[in-house]
Amino acid sequence: MKKLTLLCLAFSSIIAAQTDQKIYDIINNVSEDRIKTDVKILADFGTRNTFSDTISNTRGIGAARRWIKKEFDQISKECKNCLSVFYQKDFVTIKMSNRVPNDAWIVNVIAIQKGTKYPNKFIIMTGDIDSRNSDGSDFTKDAPGANDNASGMAGTIEAARVLSKYQFENSIIYVGLSGEEQGLFGGTGFAKYVKDKGWEIIGVLNNDMIGNITGVDGVIDNRAFRIFSEPVPANETEKERNMRRFYGGEVDGISRQLARYIHKTTKSYMPEMNPIMIYRLDRFGRGGHHRPFNDLGFAGIRIMEAHENYTQQHQDIRVENGIKYGDIFEHVNFGYAKKLTAVNAINLASLALAPPSPKEVAIGGIVEASAKLKWDKVEGAKGYKIYWRETTSPTWDYSRYVENTEFTLEGIVIDNFYFGVAAVGENGHESIVVFPNKILR
Repeated sequence: MKKLTLLCLAFSSIIAAQTDQKIYDIINNVSEDRIKTDVKILADFGTRNTFSDTISNTRGIGAARRWIKKEFDQISKECKNCLSVFYQKDFVTIKMSNRVPNDAWIVNVIAIQKGTKYPNKFIIMTGDIDSRNSDGSDFTKDAPGANDNASGMAGTIEAARVLSKYQFENSIIYVGLSGEEQGLFGGTGFAKYVKDKGWEIIGVLNNDMIGNITGVDGVIDNRAFRIFSEPVPANETEKERNMRRFYGGEVDGISRQLARYIHKTTKSYMPEMNPIMIYRLDRFGRGGHHRPFNDLGFAGIRIMEAHENYTQQHQDIRVENGIKYGDIFEHVNFGYAKKLTAVNAINLASLALAPPSPKEVAIGGIVEASAKLKWDKVEGAKGYKIYWRETTSPTWDYSRYVENTEFTLEGIVIDNFYFGVAAVGENGHESIVVFPNKILR
């Protein structure tokens, strides 16, 4: 009877996580009007090119970053100083890249919401401050960058406004990054800053263009969005590479697991949305600010619109053959930007409410009709969820809740599936799934 009661309580906690009213409230509290206002303010700075004016209060990247910091400061004031807001900067010179026209400071704006239980574990949401026109080195001509990437920056500020009303066990960082268009300088500097601090990064959600629904391919879609993720960490060891070769895991690195987490959370709470997992670091031949974090071994993904319009990005403002070129305010769909901001906010909240992932997950079951898993105990976990899927499936399709730290899935042939384990908190929220990283002998 006691076991049945415990099982019922465990099942109740899982259901609670999937129907947590707090998560629905977060969705409802994201404001389309606030996002629209913020995009307009950012676009009205004329240009936010990395090397544009830093003195003016009305034009250039200096004015933009001071305004962003002021917004974070105001949010912090409203939540009784719950955010630590500061600039983080690095110096770049013309010797570093042919896309750097002159020496300059790359200045990021950081706002940290400290966790109550795991203050040194962080989930990060980023947007880019800077913009560009047809010539990325031209810092005088207009480059409003309404979608690329005032939309992502406005979404990051709005997520801070909404989530600052709550307390979370893990810390959240909201970041405005600079220097993206000239070589991912802002992300590179902040990723190094994070690593030097010894912070534990749960994951990085990079938002780059979340406001366009009309693609250059003619498709109009206000529900689909893409999640780009690399397959395995760039800094994996030779031992890890050999293990992957013999035991699988070619599409199961930490960034891919983060992508699956976002897919699952979105489908649970916003089923009207269509998250599309793209098995690629970024768009073909292009880059984004999650990559510098990936380069250092952190989990990081890119969230962005599903259908791009190339006439409206990296273009001088002009009209040719009846086509309005340029990344201007009127091209942004703010209802869609609200949806993708909500996608970010609920995933930040879910991860920030969850216990840590298991560090070690061991698997065995060679020449048996069963799969055996064993993992380390996680502080703050009420139980664990074993996930498995067919080797060609993109998502974790089957699961089993348990409360101990080892379990045998009887009748499940290890050769035919991939497996993983997530920790489940008292509140029912789950960590990111961990793919087995050790073999049971």
